Amino acid sequence: MQRLKNFFTNSGIHLFLIFWAIVSIFPLIWMISTSLKERNEIFTNRGLIPNNAFNFKNYIDAWIDGGFNLYTLNSIIYTVAVVIGIVIISSLAAYGISRLEMFGKKTIYLSFMATLMIPIPGAFISIYIVMSNLGLANTRTGYILALIATSLPVSIFILKSFFDDISRELEEAAIMDGANRFQIYYKIMLPLARPAIATIIILNTLSVWNEFMLALVVFTDNSLMPIQMGLSVFVGQYTTQYELLMAASTIMVLPVILIYILMQKQFIKGITSGAIKG
Repeated sequence: MQRLKNFFTNSGIHLFLIFWAIVSIFPLIWMISTSLKERNEIFTNRGLIPNNAFNFKNYIDAWIDGGFNLYTLNSIIYTVAVVIGIVIISSLAAYGISRLEMFGKKTIYLSFMATLMIPIPGAFISIYIVMSNLGLANTRTGYILALIATSLPVSIFILKSFFDDISRELEEAAIMDGANRFQIYYKIMLPLARPAIATIIILNTLSVWNEFMLALVVFTDNSLMPIQMGLSVFVGQYTTQYELLMAASTIMVLPVILIYILMQKQFIKGITSGAIKG
């Protein structure tokens, strides 16, 4: 009787998860399907398969005619630079706060955490004033530095929690073997923190890749805009080029999916352990 009850319970859970997976993935399938249709059949063909041959020309038009190649290149530059900067700075800061004995480190950490209570859009004016005074407005460097600064608190919190749980005996053994602090950080702490670093990489990649509001504040030159700006090119006041919009959206989504597939094990490990070494 108990086995039968467990069977129906497990079957119900699996059916619900299958249903939820289909519901979650359907918008992605619909987006890809629409990107392969002709413009005149988008509103007449409600199926997922185009009436005629797959129209891959939409991707070429979105990439070249819509200038999506430039916006994509910009976002790749911003994402790579910001994620590398965040990983380096946040790991050094988290290691220092977690493992080093220094005056005021608790105050420094609480100051970082206090910024989490400030909505990022609420700081746009302050960020722009600082960037203007430093001559960094409407520059790639200024935009990258602003994104790094706004993403550091969460990354430091995740890595500090992870470092706090690593045994101090490892450090003591390394010091006895002649390792200095930087060698301990680079050769011991960073490899052990790979799940937390993977979590940071994925979260910040998503954040930077999808960022748009700060770019509107910082940039006046459209050639510096990120990939989200490229999507607005296909949306006009009176008409929307849905087939090109969906093709551009597909191009935008694919890199994020690829990164998640490559790092999903480390990401899930970091999330399920609450960003604490397990």
